[in-house]
Amino acid sequence: MIDLNYEFPLDDEIIYLNHAAVSPWPRRTVEAVERFANSNMIQGSLDYPHWLKIEQELRNQLQQLINAPGSGDIALVKNTSEALSFVAYGVTWKTGDNIVTSNQEFPSNRIVWESLAERGVELRQAGLDSAETPEDALFSLVDDSTRMITISSVQYGTGLRMDLERIGRFCHERNILFCVDAIQSLGAIQIDVQRCHIDFLAADGHKWMLGPEGLGVFYCRPELRESLELTQYGWHMVEKAGDFDATEWQPATSARRFECGSPNMLTIHALHASLSLLLDIGIDSVETTILDNSGYLIDALGSIDDIEVVTPAVRERHAGIVTFKHRTVVPEQLHDALSDVGVFCAPRGGGIRFSPHFYTPREKLKTAIGELIQIRG
Repeated sequence: MIDLNYEFPLDDEIIYLNHAAVSPWPRRTVEAVERFANSNMIQGSLDYPHWLKIEQELRNQLQQLINAPGSGDIALVKNTSEALSFVAYGVTWKTGDNIVTSNQEFPSNRIVWESLAERGVELRQAGLDSAETPEDALFSLVDDSTRMITISSVQYGTGLRMDLERIGRFCHERNILFCVDAIQSLGAIQIDVQRCHIDFLAADGHKWMLGPEGLGVFYCRPELRESLELTQYGWHMVEKAGDFDATEWQPATSARRFECGSPNMLTIHALHASLSLLLDIGIDSVETTILDNSGYLIDALGSIDDIEVVTPAVRERHAGIVTFKHRTVVPEQLHDALSDVGVFCAPRGGGIRFSPHFYTPREKLKTAIGELIQIRG
């Protein structure tokens, strides 16, 4: 039995509802970093073979988390933006091509595609509330020149969860590439790259995966891997990475081809420990609890006269983010007022974003609601 109070000894004065930004680390992650640092201090890289074992185990964990065909399909990258850049500047575009996305995307999943305008590639942004479903809004902008649909699995501002399986099926049937920014879902809800026909997936580890900043995952469908033009080169991305005297080389056939230099072993140890907690509990159980927490918040917020809930109430349409607006208090003022009483959240989506994780006690959510009710304009 995992003692969540032991794993998350958060300050009792804080109600932490900001996992969609940066998560606290579990105790086991802190301990893993301490062990790594102490070992390095005392004996340097003597344990490097063990470090490589942890690195491989992390790839295995991430493979399990997204149901990739193999651990060799997992690249360890610095962040989501780097991974999406691999796609943007790896695909061979033609003048007149277009990419379809939404008008709710975090800048990471917008700027990189806008930068392709100089190559004659158009970015089309759908208003997700402009059609019967958000997916229909995307599909309405697709034409014969559409090469890719790229979308966040969960929108960072509104908390809207996209139907990835439906989008993936649509793209697969039309030979359109499908790219997913999964940073607001990976570690919170289940995701299956094979069932959803996802060609590319990117996510950082510091949100719902409970890891540190500076390490993320990039998945590229195996059949597409060698068709992506490489934009970074170095000793680590070659097939025979340990043969430093070789004068001839070729890119690794695995996803390591996207990892040009030395791995960030400190963050690898940290994320490995964090994912061990999520996988020990079971991502299905994590998802159920997160959805229960979000459902509670949506119902409780919806019962307050001055509050308008932005996040969809339907269980299949939200994940860990619940965003709301106050009818008389502007978001910045409301955020400051909540912060003053220890409710740690974020102003997003034109309102306030609460994002509890699976371990967040229900009593903390009730307290946050109580504090919100006391705030007046």
